[in-house]
This record gives sequence, structure tokens and C-alpha cells, in this order.
Amino acid sequence: MSIPKVLSIAGSAAQGSAGIQADLKTFEEFDVYGMSAVTAIVANNSTTKQGIFTQPLEAVEAQIHASLEHVGVDALKTGMLFTEEIIDLTARLIKEANVSNVVVDPVMIGKMGSQLLKDEAIAALVEKLIPQAAIITPNLQEGARLVNSPVPENPDDMKMMARDLYQLGASYVLLKGGALEGHPAVDILYDGTSITELESERVQTIHTSGAGCTYSAAIAAELAKGSSVEDAVRRAKSFVTTAIRYALSFDRGIGSTFHAAHRLKKD
Repeated sequence: MSIPKVLSIAGSAAQGSAGIQADLKTFEEFDVYGMSAVTAIVANNSTTKQGIFTQPLEAVEAQIHASLEHVGVDALKTGMLFTEEIIDLTARLIKEANVSNVVVDPVMIGKMGSQLLKDEAIAALVEKLIPQAAIITPNLQEGARLVNSPVPENPDDMKMMARDLYQLGASYVLLKGGALEGHPAVDILYDGTSITELESERVQTIHTSGAGCTYSAAIAAELAKGSSVEDAVRRAKSFVTTAIRYALSFDRGIGSTFHAAHRLKKD
């Protein structure tokens, strides 16, 4: 049996809603074979206080090589990389592997407010990893950090930022507008020539942990299956919107997107 193969290089979220955990759940829902290379373990809690544990470079490299050697990849995505050293390593290994379907989710800040990318690592992300991407998927705050500009306040601002982000070297830019108040959930897709505005309902919920990870993982899964970038983004947006509409609450703060919602819930 042949099945598309996707690797996620990202952080592990102990509570299960984001990071590697969200990616693997998404891959399963999209009928692709999912693999992971854990860059850090995120386990924020009120007991131990310490919540982020980066993995040794040797461990990150070994995981990536194991996936490439024993399975191979049709697409990969990067999420939380955290340090300049991990970004340098990841960028080098992706280049050596000659993977064309690379989705870069420039994870910087978690839903709980945790800093998931060190300030000094941003330059490495911009210079070494983003130019290899088929598509990057920043949210408004991440986009602003990447191009040192104010956070967009309306869709027109988003279109201007998408053009600026395109100059960083990715083939496509998907600027996500989930945090844009007073508007539907609008995302801007830009390929250097044309802008596509993707709009969906704005679901009124705080339970969106893992939404960004899920969105980028779904795009990677569709690219692995041979979809065009635009088709991949449209299917991924539909998937994540449904996952947010039926989000899970655990009555302990921000809950999780529900990855099986598109399969189990029939509107």
C-alpha cells in the first residue's frame, strides 16, 4: 500500500492540543502517514514552573535522519524550533534532503503566552529557513515580527504585509487573520502575483489551542497528496474552521481544537 508521507519538525505539547500532537492527529484525519522530530517539550504548569525543555541537537538530527532514511517524505512542516541552533540544523537538513513541499509555520508565541522562539533566532528563520518554504503561515503578530511592522488592523493592511512577507523568499505567503477583530476570519494568500482572500465564519470561542499548528499540518498533508497550494490552503482552512467550531473545553482555561470534528460532526 502506498501512502503520502509527512514529517513534522516541531515542539511536543504535553497537553495534546498543539505542536507535534496536533500535527499527528491532523495527518491521520487527512489519510497521510505522519512522522515527527521533536525539537522541544512544552509542558507549562503551576507545579514545576519550568515548562520548556529543548532537545539536544544530536537528538533532533537523529529524528530527522530516521524519518528520511526509513520512510522518506513527500512533504514536511516546521513548527516550534525555538533556538537559532535548531533552526540552522533544520534548514541544513531540509536543503540536503531536497524536499520541495516545505511548510514553515513561524511559531513564536503560544496561546498561553509562552515565548516559543527566542528573539535572536528570528534572523536565522528569515535567512535560512523561510527561503526554502513552499509556503509560510504566520499569524498577524508573527508577520509583524518577521517584517518589523505594525500588526495589521484590517484586510487591506494584511494584503500589504503579505507582499512584504513574500520578499523573504517563500513561494507563497498565507497570512492568517484569525485575530483581526471586527471582521470575518479572513486569511490572505499571496504568490507574488495575485492575492486570494479566504474568508470563513468567525467562531466565538477561546478554545483555539493548536489551531495554527493544525492549519499548517493540514496544508502539508494536502501538498503531500499532490494538491496545489491554493487547493491545499482551502481544504485546510475548512478543516480547521470545523475543528474550532466544535472545539473541546476542559474547563481549565483555553481548550483544544477538535481534530475529528469534520469526520464526526455533520452540519
